[in-house]
Amino acid sequence: MISSINLELIPVKQNNIERFICYLTEMTVKVDRFLHKMRLNDEQLNDISARFQAEMKKGLSAESNAAAAVKMLPTHVRSTPDGTEKGQFLALDLGGSKFKVLQIKVREDQGIRKGGVEIEEKTYPIPNEVLNGRGTELFDHVSESLKDFMHEKNINPKKKHPLAFTFSFPCEQPTLDQNTPAIPGMDMEILAMVNDTVATMMTCGFDDKNCEVGVIIGSGTNACYMEQLNHVDLVEGDEGQMCVSTEWGALGDDGTLDDYITEFDREVDACSINPGKQIFEKMVSGMYLGELVRLVVLKMAKLGLLFDGRVTNALRTKGTITTAHVAAMEEEILESLNLSPSADDCIAVQHISTIVSFRSSNLVAAGLAAILTRIQKNRNTRELRITIGVDGTVYKTHPQYPKRLHKVVRRLLPECHVRFVLSESGSSKGAALVSAVAQRLASRKRQVDETLNSFKLSWEQLQLVKARMRAALQAGLKTDGPSEVKMLPSFVYRTPDGSEHGKYLALDLGGTNFRAMLVNFKKGLQQNTKLYHKIYKIPLEIMQGTGEELFDYLAQCVGDFLDYMGMKNTRLPAGFTFSFPCEQTALDTATLLSWTKGFKATNCEGHDVVDMLREAIKRRDEFDLDIVALVNDTVGTLMSCAYEDPQCQVALIAGTGSNVCYMEEVKNIENDADFSKMCINTEWGGLGDDGTLDDIMTSDDTEVDQNSINPGKQRFEKLTSGMYLGEIVRRVLLNLTIRGLLFKGYVSEALKTPGIFETKYLSQIESDRLALLQVRSILQHMGLEGTCVDIITVKEVCGAISRRAAQLCGAGMAAVVDKIRENRGLDRLNITVGVDGTLYKLHPHFSRILQETTRALAPQCDVTFLPSEEGSGKGAALIAALAKHMQ
Repeated sequence: MISSINLELIPVKQNNIERFICYLTEMTVKVDRFLHKMRLNDEQLNDISARFQAEMKKGLSAESNAAAAVKMLPTHVRSTPDGTEKGQFLALDLGGSKFKVLQIKVREDQGIRKGGVEIEEKTYPIPNEVLNGRGTELFDHVSESLKDFMHEKNINPKKKHPLAFTFSFPCEQPTLDQNTPAIPGMDMEILAMVNDTVATMMTCGFDDKNCEVGVIIGSGTNACYMEQLNHVDLVEGDEGQMCVSTEWGALGDDGTLDDYITEFDREVDACSINPGKQIFEKMVSGMYLGELVRLVVLKMAKLGLLFDGRVTNALRTKGTITTAHVAAMEEEILESLNLSPSADDCIAVQHISTIVSFRSSNLVAAGLAAILTRIQKNRNTRELRITIGVDGTVYKTHPQYPKRLHKVVRRLLPECHVRFVLSESGSSKGAALVSAVAQRLASRKRQVDETLNSFKLSWEQLQLVKARMRAALQAGLKTDGPSEVKMLPSFVYRTPDGSEHGKYLALDLGGTNFRAMLVNFKKGLQQNTKLYHKIYKIPLEIMQGTGEELFDYLAQCVGDFLDYMGMKNTRLPAGFTFSFPCEQTALDTATLLSWTKGFKATNCEGHDVVDMLREAIKRRDEFDLDIVALVNDTVGTLMSCAYEDPQCQVALIAGTGSNVCYMEEVKNIENDADFSKMCINTEWGGLGDDGTLDDIMTSDDTEVDQNSINPGKQRFEKLTSGMYLGEIVRRVLLNLTIRGLLFKGYVSEALKTPGIFETKYLSQIESDRLALLQVRSILQHMGLEGTCVDIITVKEVCGAISRRAAQLCGAGMAAVVDKIRENRGLDRLNITVGVDGTLYKLHPHFSRILQETTRALAPQCDVTFLPSEEGSGKGAALIAALAKHMQ
């Protein structure tokens, strides 16, 4: 800029650089003093940034949005491009005195890596009478222009075409495609309407996947960014992201920036067509920068600080200095205002232009710092790597503006790695990309929904499952025919009554852990029961080795526990919780029918497991136990909960496995006992082994079943238990990924690995308190890098599969409680169900869905669900106490 000054007018020698710099400094210091309020330091910029953050928060809140100056308008754009978008789109671009119609072709797999957008366009002028006339006339003109373009490009108007609409004015949008006009005579599917700021972000996002912010610095100014949906109160839903158009030009309309506004800003505002509105925009945008410079120059001239006090009519006239002049202030411009500038005047006016434009870039930097800080907090990360898409004439034409803006943003946020990308193709390409993204997301959602619909159970299907379970329960009680639901007698004839007392050992084998427990009951004092326990992990090689190795390992663990308790020389009565299907002929005799839950130790099935444990203890020859009872975990849970609530007559395990037991009338059992009731271990996990559940099983369920260690067995359990739900989820995610609907079609080695998706991940991913960022870290642990949309899809898959499991358990439970009600001949039954298992206790929604389904399918039963506090181990000790009492 200095090169435009006539150096002959400067009274210094050519080689006297120091004097020349001093001369320049005197000129600039004079201007600096006059415009000191426009020169903002970092402390002031951080303060403005903090004020903008507070305004953003107000605008996002439903309670304060109406009073907020910064409206934070939801755009309903839920994703930036991922490079897989494709298709042909028509686009309309209305943002000024001209109107553009475009045909845009987006090619698949060309974005981010190679580009791949072809654009043909035509510009149509908008007559003044249309610009200033009625809205119908404007959109009639738009329609006619679109028809002309389609005719010129040989585009069939009768065929349906996806259409995008860039409308660069503040709009409140209830959906992505609302606020769009109908176009008569043409079949248009209007997929999206966006403003130029959003379109800029999308254009740059097509080439840079980190672009999640867009900013316009031109005739007007605005910024948009991708916000967490749970923070956008004006839109239903709380998962995923949505682009928010901040409409930051209105910052200060409520007085927020009053202490930063100069007399020149006030004069610009007062003479504008909207006094008191768009205060920030009037300090920043190209529409006002030239006028700000003119007012400063005018006042300095009036004060005799410029042009020897000479003021011309041209200098007094609004609009004679434009933003283009500010970007390249030269001597000829001042002469065109009938001024005769000296070298001093030229330097001073150039410095005024620099201060005004630098203040603009500083204010934009403060606004962007506020947005980036918010994104940083949303992501809960110290470092942020992000790209900002930029468009607008001020940014493009002012030679120093971009450099200054970039420098200040990075200085205000040194921990953020910020890249600025200039939008090359304008907002029309962005509007088409919004449509392409919307089309991609809609197609993807449709296909994902089709997959997940196969896991949804109708009311009729749930009633059918209940009826099938009821029939299987009845069949299992009879000995004259096969039944997949075994209905095994437990030889436990009553529940505890509070009279139990003494010390008992409880041993619990139900999954990958073995637990030894010492329980000390005090008669009539349930609350004072003392428990001591120790947990031992069972190695996989023991689970799947020989039976002798397994029971020797259990005896070793019992010996360690007795040693730990100092009771190795005491012969204690013991109850053994053994959570696998067994046929019992007495309370302390149980033949293993089949292994489940990943166990397959050899030479166990068909053998008495109590005898196998006794033999292992004998081989060890370190201690002796009086094993008086064997129960499975379900029966143990019933006893434990009945000790707390006498109404408890049913128990459910919903954890690694799935099972139910209940107190059945002895008259319905082929048994000679002199008791009225007996606890029946249903082993309901076998429902469907005869094909009765084939109509609700999906291809993924079948794959999981066929690849299990017991194909064709325990099919109901494989639909409902923790051991299998994670694997079903993995299969669904794998198939969706292979189809290109997840993770951009990239199938990681982890995703191909059976068992990698543990059921605990379902509970964590579905947690209402878990942010998407935390879900992303769970997926990263499995080698899966997903977008926000991917993460939401993973949550939907987990939700569909866990919901079905809970509903199936609820249908089965409704069959059980209805059977008890009918056994007792009651119109209405009040009953408690004791529950144990990690799925029930830890999953955020499983228990609620199970209870709702049970109550809906068994409306004549008032069912209370009681979680077991100490689990089945305490129940085994109680049964041991009952057995000793009976002896």
